[in-house]
Parts: sequence; structure tokens; C-alpha cells
Amino acid sequence: MSETTVTAALTDVKHQIAAACHEVGRDPATVTLIGVSKTFEADAIEPVIAAGQRVFGENRVQETKGKWPGLLKRHPGLSLHLIGPLQSNKAKEAVAMFDAIHSVDRPSLCEALAKEIGKQGRSPQLFVEINTGAEPQKAGILPEAADAFLRACKDTYGLTISGLMCIPPFDEAPAPHFALTAKIAARNGLTQLSMGMSADFKIAIQFGATHVRIGSAIFGARG
Repeated sequence: MSETTVTAALTDVKHQIAAACHEVGRDPATVTLIGVSKTFEADAIEPVIAAGQRVFGENRVQETKGKWPGLLKRHPGLSLHLIGPLQSNKAKEAVAMFDAIHSVDRPSLCEALAKEIGKQGRSPQLFVEINTGAEPQKAGILPEAADAFLRACKDTYGLTISGLMCIPPFDEAPAPHFALTAKIAARNGLTQLSMGMSADFKIAIQFGATHVRIGSAIFGARG
């Protein structure tokens, strides 16, 4: 996509975010737009950076290592968020590279993250992923186990959890899943909600999303 096309797409998404916020009396500044750059090469990301986007989401540590060092060198001040599942043996690299990790979902990962955060002196923002649809193929903590897991994150592993993340089932209405995630967050005193993608981010904003993860609406269709 050309820089002109990307700029128009990015502007349109920002307008939609602002409109969704105004509908529910929220300040658009309370919503962080994460440009999901997974599977896109560095040359496809450059025009999005040029258009003013500063926060990007990646799914895999290995892919990020391959394309982001050069981009970050050329464009200091960008923020990288890991939005895909994280293997415990990749915690060291994830803590070093990412400013936020949206997929905390099991004790072994908590232990690995706590160890690396202590070693490296870096503290990426952490989100616990909730598997709201109890889908066996998906990562995430089941809703009924969320409260106990969040307590363990703090009391057992010494982690500071900023918020929750969810990905509603593809074939279900997203609103109940966003509502459930927001409810779990509220009763645990968490203020950050990573919810909503290109198809449903406006609904997510209605339910309090503070981070929306948008790829195709900015970058276009993946090959």
C-alpha cells in the first residue's frame, strides 16, 4: 500500500475510534490503537510509521526479531506489543523486546516472566488473556479461574498486571465476551482492557476497551 493509502486508512480508523468513544462519553485519548503488523514485512510497515502510527502489535517473538531491530533503529520511540501466545522459553527475548505482553495465561509463563523482569530491570505492561469462549484450541485463562490466577500473579510471582485481553469466538457475537472481560477486570481493580480487532473494535470501545488491535483496516488484507 502507498503512504497516501495508508494515511487515509489510518485516519479513517482514528475517526471511527473517536466516534465510538463519543457515543459512550469517552475521551478518544483513552484508547490506544495497536497497529497489528504481524506477517507484514518491514517495507510494508514503513508507510504506516510515516503516517504517524507509533504502537505496533506482533504475534511471534521470532518474527519480531527478524524485522523490528532495523525499524526501531530508524524510528526510535515506537512501542511494540506482543499480542500472540508466548512460550515460556521465549520470555527472556519477549521481556527484552516488547513494551507490553498481552498473553499472560499460565503459571510457568508467570514464573519465567518474573525471573526475566527481575534480571533485566525491564517491566513491560502485562495483560492476562481470558479465554471467554472456553475454546480448547485457544490460549487463555478460563473466566472462572481468572480471579485466583490474578491473585497468584501478584502474590506468588510478584507480577504487576495492568489489565485483561480477550479474543471472542469467531462465530459468536462479541459483546457478551467483552462485557465478561470488563466485569472480571472491574472486580479485580484492573483498568486496562485489550479488546477489539478490525471487525469489532467499535463494540469493544463501548465496553471499555483501552487497547484495540487493528491490522487489516490499516495494512490491508494479508497475503
